[in-house]
Amino acid sequence: MAFLVEKYKTEIRPSLMEEFQFGNPMRVPTIEKVSLNMGLGEAVQNPKVIEKGVEEMALISGQAPVIARARRSIAAFKLREGMPIGVKVTLRGTQMWEFLERLIYVALPRVRDFSGISPKSFDGHGNYSLGVQEQIIFPEIDYDKVDKIRGLNVTIVTTAENDEVALSLLKKLGMPFRK
Repeated sequence: MAFLVEKYKTEIRPSLMEEFQFGNPMRVPTIEKVSLNMGLGEAVQNPKVIEKGVEEMALISGQAPVIARARRSIAAFKLREGMPIGVKVTLRGTQMWEFLERLIYVALPRVRDFSGISPKSFDGHGNYSLGVQEQIIFPEIDYDKVDKIRGLNVTIVTTAENDEVALSLLKKLGMPFRK
């Protein structure tokens, strides 16, 4: 089992119960899922980009991604309805906790000039989103096989009722927020 799950069960949950005066342990927020999304707009001109995106997302997440398709046609972008324009993955359970460990303790510290992530990227309902500008910060990606640097969005969905509780949960998990 992942180190982060044990830390959550033994240290973080009791700490949050005490900090926010939760009477019932089931009210303590946890992480529900992590969604990864990689937009590949250049796939309109070059369909091979999708294959590379699928391959890289599978390495990063440890799970086969789903190809996102355009919902409507946009003539200005030469985009037709149904064309592949990205890849996405939703992680839950053990894979989610293992990904979070890699993100917090391995990938984010590898970002150049890293000073922490913004504590302002909450959505008002306890969910946090961050953008990763380079997929090469993940150790699974072989730099020599990368054809182009691409970014991805990471959304962490929690069961917290508000941003304050979610921020405390993520800080206790080890997310490196800016001061």
